[in-house]
Amino acid sequence: MEFAELIRKRYSVRAYQNRPIPEDVLQRVLEAFVLAPTAANRQPIGLIVIKTAGREQELKRIYNPDWFASQPPLVLCVCAIPGQAWSRRDGKNYADVDATIAMDHVILAATAEGLGTCWIGAFDPIAAREVLGLPADVEPIAFTPLGYPADSPQPKRRKKMDQLIHYERW
Repeated sequence: MEFAELIRKRYSVRAYQNRPIPEDVLQRVLEAFVLAPTAANRQPIGLIVIKTAGREQELKRIYNPDWFASQPPLVLCVCAIPGQAWSRRDGKNYADVDATIAMDHVILAATAEGLGTCWIGAFDPIAAREVLGLPADVEPIAFTPLGYPADSPQPKRRKKMDQLIHYERW
């Protein structure tokens, strides 16, 4: 699939089939996480792969909808380790940026494999820390269910290019 087609095909999936993900498919998605660029190649990131079966109630503490906790076979959590990240001269720490880039790689790789995802930022970080046993220096950044879609994409609403793209100056 061409890259332009891939980014047009990706959408936020909110219904999943009860179908396992083959191990080779999962490994290709996970490899995209490892290959994602990070500032100064420090890779201050981590990914937690969570099987949903038997953990639905715990996952509902993190984010409540059934399509997140009960339908997909897996949920992924992308984490950042700010203490290991590169920082710009003005102190801007790039851990969140690095984790976000890696999450985007995961989502695009999943789409290329016919899998669905939905970027979740509106989760309970305290519950996430408890449920996932995160060390104090690890921060949960985003979650996504991972599975085969059971819905269809809706038309994408996007601003026009001239509203977002600037040349030379803002």
